[in-house]
Amino acid sequence: MTAGSFWGGFEQDPRDPRNSGLRASDRDRNQVIEALGTAYAEGRLSRDEYDERSRDVGAARTLGELPALVGDLIPSTPARLSEVELHAEAVRRYREERRESFSYLVPALICWVIWAANGMGFPWPVFVTIGTALPTINMWVNPKGHIESKQRSLERKQER
Repeated sequence: MTAGSFWGGFEQDPRDPRNSGLRASDRDRNQVIEALGTAYAEGRLSRDEYDERSRDVGAARTLGELPALVGDLIPSTPARLSEVELHAEAVRRYREERRESFSYLVPALICWVIWAANGMGFPWPVFVTIGTALPTINMWVNPKGHIESKQRSLERKQER
């Protein structure tokens, strides 16, 4: 695992002092646990070290606590990603977002159920459905534009 791919897996970079006070998510903790598991499998950590660090990851409340747990396993200095790596990361994020794209259905369905339960007057849930479906439809219709937007965002993030 390269440093760029590891640190790029976090929504907010835990090495950035501006993010250190933010609460760590389960996804953030799982990212660190995965790195510890890889290091253990490669023989870079003993079983006791792995167990101790895993406990510390589970107890970590903020993002700022996580880099120290893998500091001797993964370089903490941000590596500059190449254009190809940035594009690959943008594609990966697009695909992940696309998999989760139908979450707009939940509020729309709830509104339609409320509408039906209240006598089916004016079909006001159509506004909720359209408003929540448009971003999803745009993502599916224009994948290239969506990926390019994500790549530009990653490039700006890398420049900071």
